[in-house]
Amino acid sequence: MGRLVLSCRSLAQPGVPLDEPSEWRFPEPVLFTLPKAPQTAPSAEFLPEGRLTGPLGPGAAGYNVRLHLHRGLAHIRQPARPPAPSRPMSHSHRLPKDARFETRAIHAGQGADPNNGAVMTPVYLTSTYAQKAPAVTMEGYEYSRTSNPTRTALEENLASLETGNWGLCFASGLASTNALMDRLVPGDHVVAGNDLYGGTYRMFTKVFERYGIEFSFVDTTDPTKIAEAMKKETKYVYIETPSNPLLNLTDIAKAAEIAHAGDAQLVVDNTFATPYLQRPLELGADIVLHSLSKYLGGHSDLIGGALIGRDEKTREELAFYQNAVGGCLAPLDAFLVLRGTKTLGVRMDRHCANAKAVAEALAEHEFVDRVIYPGLPDHPQLMVAQAQMSQPGGMVSFELKGGVDAANAFASTTQIFTLAESLGGVESLVEVPPSMTHASIPAEIRRAAGLADGLVRLSVGIEHSDDLVADVHQALSQAAKVAGVTA
Repeated sequence: MGRLVLSCRSLAQPGVPLDEPSEWRFPEPVLFTLPKAPQTAPSAEFLPEGRLTGPLGPGAAGYNVRLHLHRGLAHIRQPARPPAPSRPMSHSHRLPKDARFETRAIHAGQGADPNNGAVMTPVYLTSTYAQKAPAVTMEGYEYSRTSNPTRTALEENLASLETGNWGLCFASGLASTNALMDRLVPGDHVVAGNDLYGGTYRMFTKVFERYGIEFSFVDTTDPTKIAEAMKKETKYVYIETPSNPLLNLTDIAKAAEIAHAGDAQLVVDNTFATPYLQRPLELGADIVLHSLSKYLGGHSDLIGGALIGRDEKTREELAFYQNAVGGCLAPLDAFLVLRGTKTLGVRMDRHCANAKAVAEALAEHEFVDRVIYPGLPDHPQLMVAQAQMSQPGGMVSFELKGGVDAANAFASTTQIFTLAESLGGVESLVEVPPSMTHASIPAEIRRAAGLADGLVRLSVGIEHSDDLVADVHQALSQAAKVAGVTA
């Protein structure tokens, strides 16, 4: 954070001096111009980095921000159409550079309130902010659609966890995806995985295809399929890994290499893995996407999304659409996610341990036809999982020998697993994706991608593993009776 000290003893118009030096704070170096040359030029110094010193003029380095002197006050005005809002000031906790994940999850982006010492980040339930003078904000905040201190804290927290340089939070995971697509123009092309969340597929095919954006859906577990789908118009390679709901894994490093060779960016939906298990930016990805409603929030009580990256130009473009389109995260939801990330590490350890126990119990049951879990020896991308994930995650999918009827019976007779959409909460959930979260994908497309009509998806919570395994066993017995199979 720099500090600009401006003083002017005499102006072109007598009688309007700045009696005392005035001070404003800016997150970046700035370029100032004066509408009229004063009799005595203002002097300025930019501290503490010293990148801007001496009289201000056209040669000063920085951003194009205009300073107007009027009635003894300095007014800062950004250009009429800035590429993006500037970064607001935060009160982030100062951490050692080598602070580990669990420590950063609790402290990154968050520090004691400078006014009263409150340890927890306040929920700033305000739509607007008082200004020192016209267009002279306090700490960069002017309107909560553009930025909000609670949201700023969360964005810095998520950036730290994903080892990015910035984060942007949105009203939902799909709002995050929408911001990505807003950067595209007719004729642009996206290579996407053929096993995607149904809402993402619906957005791509029902919304953005109408505007002339082309999508190719391929098996991204095979790098050659990604390479073959690339075109000179390709702007994104968009993958989920693990994917939803088949838990397919894509080699992030190879996908990044292919995308970059074609001058495209790699976008990784890291919702299922979380940054505790997998950090795509460290493997070459350009942008990481999250549905904050899932593991990062962790308590099934909010809707939100996020984008995290390292390239500043990308941030500026996405921040422009975050502000211009308006799909921003509310401050109370931001606070709830901050509460969730504090316990992400301990929760994910339990999610993974419980999921492994449930997956092994399913694999041993005679009524189960197939179990999909990245931690089982027969998972087709086991080596990829071991290379880029620290643990296999908390999601399990499987198929029963009784098909759709058996799947519906299982999902309807669990006692601890709740039949509901979504995932990643402390409670265990069960669903049948073809008729629920993935119903928007045509049946022939689902089946071609390997999504059988009778697939069951489990979001394994943090209850006692013995209780979860017992619930799975009793529900399998009930499903077998419906299917007329002895189990």
